[in-house]
Amino acid sequence: MSKLTLGSYPHMLGFEQLERLLERSAKSGNEGYPPYNIEQTSETSYRITLAVAGFAEADLSITVEDRQLVIRGRQSDDSEGRVFLHRGIAARQFQRMFVLAEGVEVGEAVMENGLLHVDLSRAVPQSVVQTINIRKG
Repeated sequence: MSKLTLGSYPHMLGFEQLERLLERSAKSGNEGYPPYNIEQTSETSYRITLAVAGFAEADLSITVEDRQLVIRGRQSDDSEGRVFLHRGIAARQFQRMFVLAEGVEVGEAVMENGLLHVDLSRAVPQSVVQTINIRKG
């Protein structure tokens, strides 16, 4: 059985990049930490919210790499010299990736009550009608 690709469909021209984005998104993993929400805040804007309790702003980094929003967290281990009778809160690191569509831009990021909010906006493309002249051959 052969793998169906977007290139297999003759009416789907130029969608190879979309196929690569879908494959990259599927490979990005389904790890559950940290939990997050994605909400649509208007017709052209979105908000990603990650639960990052225990992380300071300096522990987090947000980058856009090749149309992927990458959010990383790395807590410093400050347990030196401390004796834990029980340690249920582990210092963890994480990396969350979100594939961005063409035209989606990352706005501001706000830390509030242990939640990291990252705002995204999508430019509305102008509707363009193009007439192609037919020349005699």
